[in-house]
Amino acid sequence: MKRVLLFAMFLAVAISAARFAAAQSASYPVKPIRWIVPFAPGGSVDVLARLAGTKLSENVGQQVVIDNRAGASGNIGTEVVARAAPDGYTIGSNTVPFVANTFLYKKVPYDVLNDFAPISLMASTGNVLTVHPSLPVRSVSELLQLATSKPGALNYGTAGIGTNPHIAGELFNYLGKVNLVAVHYKGGYPALIATIAGEMPVTVTSILESASHVTAGKLRALGVTMLKRSSALPAVPTIAEAGLPGYEFAAWHILIASKATPPAVVGLLNDNLKRILLAPGAPKQYEDRGLDVIASSPEEAAIHLKNEMSKWGKVIKERGMRAD
Repeated sequence: MKRVLLFAMFLAVAISAARFAAAQSASYPVKPIRWIVPFAPGGSVDVLARLAGTKLSENVGQQVVIDNRAGASGNIGTEVVARAAPDGYTIGSNTVPFVANTFLYKKVPYDVLNDFAPISLMASTGNVLTVHPSLPVRSVSELLQLATSKPGALNYGTAGIGTNPHIAGELFNYLGKVNLVAVHYKGGYPALIATIAGEMPVTVTSILESASHVTAGKLRALGVTMLKRSSALPAVPTIAEAGLPGYEFAAWHILIASKATPPAVVGLLNDNLKRILLAPGAPKQYEDRGLDVIASSPEEAAIHLKNEMSKWGKVIKERGMRAD
């Protein structure tokens, strides 16, 4: 009899909790949503979050606050999302370091596949290899020749250890059999500014960040990292066609919440993101900024994460890349 009573009590509590969660989901959102960006302001992850966040705020009728929590290649901000209450009021966006950090660090404060609820794979973006105009190179081939003649003498700026520019730069080193030395900044934008100022001769930054500076002549673009040219920089060849066959690096941007976030909340956020990213004319606006809209389902985003874990785990181990 005691077992029956205990089971009945447990069932009643479970049903009450489920009803409470359902009621909360039905009224969501009733307060501002915090959108964690685990990188410095000005980078592609930050810019996409601000563009989409503004529209999301209009759609749901609540303020969406962008909260930059940079540090440790995104680990600091990402842990905030992992440990947040699973109610949809703290979400976060991320990119390749989200999975790469698992292999770069001895220990990361989260489990990519088990601590999060993927909401959407929002977009992908390529990077662009740029140099300060004072550097006497005008093509990928010429940069490879210069780097070969001066091994270890040329530096390139990154957004931090394990970030997209670092991974893209090391892939360039690996395929080009050269040794450009990575100098790590606290974000892609600081690395970009250092290159514009002439403090850094080479950098690999997102097209979204760099396109206007290339157009203004402050940077010289040698090649984009994707396998196709970008509409934001149509005159710039791909790195593969400009002297390094087989080179390809495309970043992606994912929106996540903590693991136990109610499916109804995940679905509401996903539906709104699709409306925002796929609205008439919107894909072209993002494309002009170097972003290719994806707007996936939560299930597709989860599958993508599993595939990326397998892909980058192999690459990082083969290259012997470490962050600590």
